[in-house]
Amino acid sequence: MSEIREKVLKICNDAKKASVEIANLDSATKDQVLLEVVKLLKKHAEKIIKANHRDVKTAKEHGLDPAKIDRLILDEKKIAALANAVKEIAKLPDPVGKILYDTKRANGLHIRRISTPLGVLLAIFESRPNVTSDIAALGLKSGNAVILRCGSDSIHSSKILADIYREALERFNLDKDAVILVPNIEREYVTELLKMENHIDVVIPRGGKSLIKAVTEHTKIPLFKHLDGNCHTYIHEKADFEKARKILLNAKMRRVGICGATESLLIDKKIAKKILPLLVDDLAEAKCEMRGDVDSVEHDSRIKAAEEKDFYSEYLDKIISIKIVRDIDDAIKQIRIYGSSHTESIVTEDSTAAQKFLQKVNSAIVMHNASTQFADGGEFGLGAEVGISTGKLHARGPVGLEQLTTYKYIVEAECGLRK
Repeated sequence: MSEIREKVLKICNDAKKASVEIANLDSATKDQVLLEVVKLLKKHAEKIIKANHRDVKTAKEHGLDPAKIDRLILDEKKIAALANAVKEIAKLPDPVGKILYDTKRANGLHIRRISTPLGVLLAIFESRPNVTSDIAALGLKSGNAVILRCGSDSIHSSKILADIYREALERFNLDKDAVILVPNIEREYVTELLKMENHIDVVIPRGGKSLIKAVTEHTKIPLFKHLDGNCHTYIHEKADFEKARKILLNAKMRRVGICGATESLLIDKKIAKKILPLLVDDLAEAKCEMRGDVDSVEHDSRIKAAEEKDFYSEYLDKIISIKIVRDIDDAIKQIRIYGSSHTESIVTEDSTAAQKFLQKVNSAIVMHNASTQFADGGEFGLGAEVGISTGKLHARGPVGLEQLTTYKYIVEAECGLRK
């Protein structure tokens, strides 16, 4: 057995052992641990920022793109947000032990379906030290052990955050290996981790398409797929122009490097001549590059001609694709062909059109008169998320506490004999 495989096996065995204890913790204890984490995050804020400065400096030296650097940075405000997210998770109902189904059958059986933890979660992520805290907190609350494998660009930030969770667990005499950060950044560790189907129950990849593809191809372990965030905002013919301008600018420009940022703008042909110049004014002022179809380029020379690939693109940058569509059906068709099943929004004052869009667009999140940047577990009242799942099995949209549980059937009888 190779040295790397031995080390990975130890990590997995430690996590699996800890998962038994954490799965059986009462709600009060789990919440006390999380509230201790909140205190430690505030206490060690300066240390976290100092470690993060090392990561950011290295990332810039290595030419990491601006969107990833934006996700990497931890300042006082972001640490306060992390602590608040943990506090909110502690307030949420315990997802473990819920009775999902309860029936007494004529055959004498009393059958209940009860929610239980998944077991051991493996999170693989890039440039997102906040994921360390979010997944550790959600994992603890849902009774799961977590193995965290960050990229080299966030190793110092992630280590100190993981250590805070381990310290909190130890303070309550609990197995600190319920949260383990893989300290080695060599890719071989990921390869070995993905072979541990007897130890790891679910893989959570958080990163670009190449990461998701690599994980999918190299593991038999079930995973929550978080694919591209090619999110659309569709401005319907009955849109309020001022509302549409505000929503689009927020949806695209609030933070361009997050998966909920709008990447594609669709405009109804009936209003394109009037509203497109206003939208272009706003985007140009925000220094956003615009790439459009033939019709949109003809309407405004500030829009560059788009290539086919632009309508599939998740830019994570100050770039947006624009297409003028015939009507709502054409908009829905465009989303079906080019979208990534993440988040889409319609801006309209026509409730009939809104309902049609909400019903016929089959993405994980569909919105009416709202910025796509609301695609976030915290905003949905989930405390935080381990990612936005664009798949259709088990979990879809923000993956929070309930999605980190499965269930078992408990069957009781006086003397159950099948005829």
